[in-house]
Amino acid sequence: MSEMARETDVIGEEHWTDKGDVRLFLWEKYVGRPTDKKGTILFVHGSSMASQPTFDLQVEGRPFSSVMNWFAARGYDTWCVDMEGYGRSGKHRDITCDIANGADDLAAASACIRQLRGDVPLHLYGISSGALRAALFAERHPERVGRLALDAFVWTGQGSPTLEDRKKKLPQFLSSNRRPIDLDFVRSIFARDHPGTVEDKVVEAFAAAITALDDSMPNGTYIDMCSRLPVVNPENIKVPTIVMRGEYDGIAGMEDLLAFFAKLPVSDKEFTVMPGISHASFQQKNYLMVYQILAAFLERPEPVYRG
Repeated sequence: MSEMARETDVIGEEHWTDKGDVRLFLWEKYVGRPTDKKGTILFVHGSSMASQPTFDLQVEGRPFSSVMNWFAARGYDTWCVDMEGYGRSGKHRDITCDIANGADDLAAASACIRQLRGDVPLHLYGISSGALRAALFAERHPERVGRLALDAFVWTGQGSPTLEDRKKKLPQFLSSNRRPIDLDFVRSIFARDHPGTVEDKVVEAFAAAITALDDSMPNGTYIDMCSRLPVVNPENIKVPTIVMRGEYDGIAGMEDLLAFFAKLPVSDKEFTVMPGISHASFQQKNYLMVYQILAAFLERPEPVYRG
């Protein structure tokens, strides 16, 4: 296979696994056969959208709008999973579906992937609360993680205007397990930080894909991010890690992230600021730049000398 296959060559396959009595939906994309690939990536979604709208979004006239397609065409076996309470996964339990529960979902999803595709380390990419889920999973199961990418991440919440504004609604979030969403809510994600970083047609396609699956979202990650941070300990993350921070992202305070980065005990780590990016990196006008940053981190050669 050439370095970059055609987008039309990408194959999609759905899978299901169980976490106790909860059914979890997984979506896989690859070119050719899903074995003998450059690597395996598990993409982890955020608080207000399921996995396929985030990572497999189709937008007319926007080549490789799906990050899963881009990495599949590059030679990866790519996966995403709907967390409990989102999308096609189970929603019957009377819980808020917090970050720790999401890490449990990743444990079940990773076990399923390893059973189907072999006992290989997974590269994890998480965005926003998905980055918190991925980081907590990496703390719990470092043996399952190859490389860890944390995008739109937040550690203590210091210096985050988005969280400061969100905290005003904390009593409302605490009063219910779920909150309603609609098209206007999704549009507001792209208006709060730096208008103009996303094409209108992408916002509308993203909003339509999200609301086609859900009319409400769990409150657990919002509650955690407003009142329980930090929920991860950088000193316990012992896998190669990249922290990806959008230039205009209001969720991720720069000093907060740099302090987190400094405490990561691994030498194989990277901090990158992505110019022209606000929240929801893969939906931005500069989305191909984000793909390249992630690919460069995943494809970095292993060091030949460690001292």
